[in-house]
Amino acid sequence: ERPNLAQSDASILSMFSHGGHSSSRRLGSFNETTPVLAPDELMLPPETHLLGSSRLAANAIHQASYRRESGRSDCSTIGTMGTVRTVRTLKEIEAEYLEKARTTFYNDAITFAEGTIPQSIVIAVVIGCVCGLVAYMYYFVLDYFLDLIWKELPNRFVVDRWPENTYVLWIPLVTFTMSVFCGLSIYYLGEPGDLAYTIQCIHEKGYKGTHHILPMIAASQFTILAGASLGPEAPLVAICAATAGFISRKLFKQTNRNVVRKHTFMGMSGALAAFFGVPLGGSLFALEVASRFGIEYFEHLIESIFAGEVCVAVFRSLAGLPLEQIWKITPVRLGETEPYMILLGGGIGLLGAAVSFVWANFHWRLMDGFRALGLLDDENAYAVPRVLVGACGVAAIGMLVPQTMFWGEWEVGTIATLSPASDLPHVWPTTGLIGFEMNSWQSCLVVGISKLVAISFTVAGGYRGGYIFPFFSAGAAFGRALCFAFPDLSPVLATLCFAAGINVAITRTALATSLILCFLAGEQFAAPAVLAASIVSLFATSYVPFIKSQLARSDIDFSLYYYKNREPKVQDSTRELLA
Repeated sequence: ERPNLAQSDASILSMFSHGGHSSSRRLGSFNETTPVLAPDELMLPPETHLLGSSRLAANAIHQASYRRESGRSDCSTIGTMGTVRTVRTLKEIEAEYLEKARTTFYNDAITFAEGTIPQSIVIAVVIGCVCGLVAYMYYFVLDYFLDLIWKELPNRFVVDRWPENTYVLWIPLVTFTMSVFCGLSIYYLGEPGDLAYTIQCIHEKGYKGTHHILPMIAASQFTILAGASLGPEAPLVAICAATAGFISRKLFKQTNRNVVRKHTFMGMSGALAAFFGVPLGGSLFALEVASRFGIEYFEHLIESIFAGEVCVAVFRSLAGLPLEQIWKITPVRLGETEPYMILLGGGIGLLGAAVSFVWANFHWRLMDGFRALGLLDDENAYAVPRVLVGACGVAAIGMLVPQTMFWGEWEVGTIATLSPASDLPHVWPTTGLIGFEMNSWQSCLVVGISKLVAISFTVAGGYRGGYIFPFFSAGAAFGRALCFAFPDLSPVLATLCFAAGINVAITRTALATSLILCFLAGEQFAAPAVLAASIVSLFATSYVPFIKSQLARSDIDFSLYYYKNREPKVQDSTRELLA
């Protein structure tokens, strides 16, 4: 006579026995050969291979469920063929466990088995190195043309040749010229895609087609050179995602969809780690941004972080860039975190979420306006007129408020410290049309609102790029406005928490955003408050997602397991086979 198992234990054991589905029959007093699996449920035999870090996670769950029962001499567990049998000793339990995980690192390395840790290490190194090189080439070209168009050419052909009061016309001249090139590249080279499309590909196929790479390179470079409010982060994510998927499918001949997806995440993590210079934050961002609430593709976390480390080392070595603080908001860093700062950070994060909600509604109405003009179409037939309408907003705002120009990675430091406009790193002339400066709470609000409007015109205009740093810039401006209202408020907390609140509300990346902001500002003691701001913003906007392709993971039930004959395979279209 065997005792009944508790329902919780039954569900754990039943889940392990058939790959994630809970059994339709409750475990109870069965004999040695009583089946516990429904006919249509998936069997998980001892020979089942587990994917990389998923192998460790699943084995840990399996071992824990056994050990929890090991003190009972008559406990029951699931046998090899999905039947209940008696386990009486710990030695027998461990023998069963080892049977489930009988391969070794050496065996997997020799066979290069699909999805195993040795394979993941090799592919992560390859993807990290290749994506690091790709990111460097992208960065080198962008940096060269930014310096040429916005520094050398005006100094050579405008200064002392044009009347000084007409210098500001350089802004619309460059913006409209680069915008035309951006529209033409989309029209002739094809759809580059965007962050939302990349996320959709991750969910549906596990990879992004390589035919999007060239259009994305061209469109995003022209977008940034135009001074529009989008940055290189999303283009690098899309380019490296497609590159990593290609390496996985064509070089290493991987066909399992979740394995290919893992390698695609490696490319995305590498791109963001390299660009931000924050290996952990950038890698987490790539995984968080695919879902609306937390990391659902958790089994790919460790390998993706490793690929991010490799990529950032390659990229930063080639570019000669250290991993360092790039913003110094106050002369003296925060020396400690008082408990009240965490509550304060949560409150500021809630303000950031409210601002994001207002902005999102404004943006959808602006998109309706572009749609009413007939500029939104799937074939990009009106790519040039659309981008020119967007350029009107970008150039007009940039002439009046130069702090809103470009993506904001380096402009954040100028905004957060209320430095003079002459310190702006990219735009020329820095004085703009009216010599605008940030010296009051009203001017800070103007910068924050103007930056959000510029982001909206940039996105609606069909430009291509990322809006992480642009939202950081807007948040820094709003944070400084708070400091005028509350003089005792730390500028570090105000700017970083407001930036986190806005960005998390849009991108749903609470963990990564906190790490990135604190690392780039060199403010480790601000992390608890910034994290509170991020989490509060995530909670507050959970039911109003901005990126519509951030969907719940469809294969979550099988996330810990790999069954060779049941896993979906990658099916390339004819076009992508030729890509």
